[in-house]
Amino acid sequence: MGLFRISKEYDVGEQDREPLTRKTGAPPPDKYHLAYISYFILGAGFLLPWNAYITAVDYFSYLYPGKQVDRVFSVGYMVPCLAFILVLVTWAPRSKARVRINLGLSLFLLSLLVVPIMDAVYTKGRRGLDVGYYITVAMTVICGVADAFVQGSLIGSAGELPEQYMQAVVAGTAASGVLVSALRILTKAALPQDVHGLRISAILYFVVSTVFMAICLLCYNMANQLPVIQYYNDLKMRAVESTFLLGNIIVNSPPDTEDGSLLGASKEGSAPNFWHVLSQIKWLAIGLLLIYVVTLSIFPGYVTEDVHSHLLKDWYPILLIAFYNIFDLVGKSLTAVIMLESASVAIAGSFARLLFYPLFYACLHGPHFFRTEIPVSVLTCLLGLTNGYFTSVIMIIAPKLVPLQESETAGIVIVLFLVIGLAMGSIVAWFWVI
Repeated sequence: MGLFRISKEYDVGEQDREPLTRKTGAPPPDKYHLAYISYFILGAGFLLPWNAYITAVDYFSYLYPGKQVDRVFSVGYMVPCLAFILVLVTWAPRSKARVRINLGLSLFLLSLLVVPIMDAVYTKGRRGLDVGYYITVAMTVICGVADAFVQGSLIGSAGELPEQYMQAVVAGTAASGVLVSALRILTKAALPQDVHGLRISAILYFVVSTVFMAICLLCYNMANQLPVIQYYNDLKMRAVESTFLLGNIIVNSPPDTEDGSLLGASKEGSAPNFWHVLSQIKWLAIGLLLIYVVTLSIFPGYVTEDVHSHLLKDWYPILLIAFYNIFDLVGKSLTAVIMLESASVAIAGSFARLLFYPLFYACLHGPHFFRTEIPVSVLTCLLGLTNGYFTSVIMIIAPKLVPLQESETAGIVIVLFLVIGLAMGSIVAWFWVI
């Protein structure tokens, strides 16, 4: 995938794939990069609904005064997301990724459509309508459930494919942030900063996200028909059949038997065992968790509430968020050119990001120069760059450390630790560690 590769370590899963590849022949080409583009779009898509809700939080705070909208949204989204990813760990072997992803995308569409429709026919910009508030919170809960289905299943599926498709998904997630930042800058520059402007911008976020989600549905189902994706799906089926044969199980016996749970007994020939897979990638999973604890405890709370600029005024936090999102995209795209394939170095890099705490602390309490716009902007860019690059490296490496038939499980495990990291980082941010 990358033009430059640094210290390749992960060959356990790759060796397991080679005999199967020889049996099935060379993979067909990804014509016009349609599969790569589809996975990039899907990566961007599953974060857009949450971004729409949280970006429009000013409008929701106006509609529902006295409600802790941002905190309620965060809990309403994060708790069901984490809960259903845990369910997915057990349920994945008994279901098809295609069904789960289509279900999740459909739930995303529902949660995005309800808000503008309700605004047009019910709330109409009126304040204090509790029914509208409860419906909105319910939609964030549905978003969290949909995220678990889509993100867990999509990362798991991408883990079974060559590494460029995981890189596409991860880069797509960063592109989502860039798109939202662009919309935020556009609406702030073009619309009046009053209630009318807030309402128009909020509806714009949801309309754009709804259209994008419809495109995601089309892209995912189109990608599944592409020869290159069908080839790797067939490769996985051969790997599963091979596992059953080695375990003295009849080839045609279904994988979703009583012992088929990822958390069940890890006897040979059964479905992938959660604890067995976790034992092989635990340090990568911990590294990813730490990446998001550090990032979420600093961003966006620190850059939106703790630093100020007399020159840029209320544009300052918006620009800092845009800087972070752009460099997050650069970092997640960089693995297509320079791929760090050493798991130990990636883990060390994740721990090294703890240095951001004293550096950002200096921007609040250090010498005057450190409290100016340039040092804060540079550090914010570096925070985004390292977040993007090490996330991409870990998510590409982890599924390749296990045999092909366990790659989906490895992908789900990585998503589980990512979401735990997001939750822990959000909690740490409440204590204002900087």
